[in-house]
Amino acid sequence: MYMDSKNGGLSPEERQRQTAAEIARRKVLLAYEKKEVEVAADFIKKQEKEEQKSEGVAGKMSENRSALKNTDLQRSRGVLGVSSTPVIRQVSNEEWKKYHTAWQDYYQKYYSEYYMNAAKEYVAKEQVKNIRAQAEGSAKPSDVHDGGIKGAVMSGAAEKEASEERSFKARIRARAEEKKRWSRRRWLTPIFAGVAVMLTILFLQYNRLIFAPIMAYVSPGEQLPEEISPLDPTVTLTKVSAENKLIIPKLNVDVPIEFGVGLDGVMKAMNQGVVHYRISGASAFPGEIGNFVITGHSAGDIYSNNQYKFIFSGLERLEAGDIIYVHYNETRYTYKMVKNEVIEPSEVSKLVYETDKPILTLVTCWPLGTSRYRLLVTAEQISPSYETAEKGDEPAVAEPEEGVEMPRNEETLFERIKRWFEEKILP
Repeated sequence: MYMDSKNGGLSPEERQRQTAAEIARRKVLLAYEKKEVEVAADFIKKQEKEEQKSEGVAGKMSENRSALKNTDLQRSRGVLGVSSTPVIRQVSNEEWKKYHTAWQDYYQKYYSEYYMNAAKEYVAKEQVKNIRAQAEGSAKPSDVHDGGIKGAVMSGAAEKEASEERSFKARIRARAEEKKRWSRRRWLTPIFAGVAVMLTILFLQYNRLIFAPIMAYVSPGEQLPEEISPLDPTVTLTKVSAENKLIIPKLNVDVPIEFGVGLDGVMKAMNQGVVHYRISGASAFPGEIGNFVITGHSAGDIYSNNQYKFIFSGLERLEAGDIIYVHYNETRYTYKMVKNEVIEPSEVSKLVYETDKPILTLVTCWPLGTSRYRLLVTAEQISPSYETAEKGDEPAVAEPEEGVEMPRNEETLFERIKRWFEEKILP
């Protein structure tokens, strides 16, 4: 809608309506005046008839005729031909005030309601137009028409519609941008997936290399360090519990010892603690002259359920003179470390040698996290006195086969896959 500021904000259509209203008003006024003229003419004619009957009133008749002619002349001019000196009826002030007030009320009510609705509709349309232009990326500040309204507030319906449209377009644009960015990075997905799979496999294979050195300096047993302390070996021997176990105070190790286990059951038995490893020439028990061998794990996968997989991880920290205890048959046997040695896994013969003392040898894998070599820690019994000790009878134990290795840590992921392949696939 066009609004003309030169005409008080009225459009051409409104000016036409106003002109029509003015013409109507004049028609009403003229009709009212015409009625008064007709009444006056009838009155004059009546007077003329009466005067014709009377004599001596010729002068007065002439005046009446002149007035009648003027009245007929005004009647013949019509509505649009009002003369510059119209007949003016004398109207009282009260009647004029009522007439004027009625017209003012009409104009005020009609035009104020009309312009208010027109202004609201105009502003709402302009706001919706601006919002759509901005959403399409080509919006510019809308010029306000001369005499327009800048501070008007959008109607509720227009505001809701504009908000929903803006939100919908924003979501569409965001999805399009995200899809575009993702299409650019799509080629990276296989690389990331491959790296993730590779890192997972490497962790499953080599995690023990990380955790075994840590566990070497963290208590591998269940007791706190202050709960295990070395005892004076010169103190009179006291009885201990019937549970057979190995105690190393420096490493905070307190672990059960499994006795009577055959060579084929050693690996399984190491899930329950450490194992008495017996071969021909090295099969002594605690207190007997000969080599008493104990084996245990030093490393294992972090996800393994074997609670003793790190029990010997700190064995390399032992030094000459450190004390080791063995509880066997309710007796405590005390040993003092004298040396350590790293050998090949197949050098089982290193465990067999002639001796006149009760010897304890601890065996585990080395370096930490691998099964490449074997670490031997040797200790001599210092309590109870072994001066009267005798060499035990050589039991009938199995000879280790040629090429058989000493017990080792748990298999790694690749080793388990290789064994499964050899057992299930290869003939």
